Amino acid sequence: MGRLSRARKAPLDVVMRARMVELSWNGLRVPAIAEELGCGQKTVRRWLHRFNRSGLDGLEDRGGQGRKRRITEAERSRIIALVKQVPPGRLEVQPGGDLWAADESGPAEWTLDSLAAQARQLGIEVGRSQVRRILLAEGVRWRRTRSWTRSKDPDFAGKGRGSSASTPSRPTARRSSAPTSSGR
Repeated sequence: MGRLSRARKAPLDVVMRARMVELSWNGLRVPAIAEELGCGQKTVRRWLHRFNRSGLDGLEDRGGQGRKRRITEAERSRIIALVKQVPPGRLEVQPGGDLWAADESGPAEWTLDSLAAQARQLGIEVGRSQVRRILLAEGVRWRRTRSWTRSKDPDFAGKGRGSSASTPSRPTARRSSAPTSSGR
């Protein structure tokens, strides 16, 4: 126990808990241990009781604590797969040159709101913020950027070049902080 309470390579919380047990073995009472280690008396009691029940294993954190996931991995995968599908409202050029959309009232681009709505239609109870967290964790893009810069129209002409460099730029005059009006 003494070696663990002074270990430099062990997790800090386990070292502190081992120190609690060691101080208890040295005869210190719970209030004195709590003051020595800068923690609460309730914390000291909890770890001493866990050590008495489970030994050194009782000083380790238990796995499986915390909030359980609300959706399964399969549902997460279905949400990620949605992004790879063509949105139902996106216009596509048909072989005859006509434009067609699977659902004209559907979204033309995936947004967090449209992805969440589509997931709910599939029976996955998920909100917009949760969809965002899922996609960010997977590194998935849920929207195209700058859609106004692309066109499949063969007659489309992009903007020309920028301004000519021959136009001189206006020099910036340094402004004085003191008034220079001499007409007064």
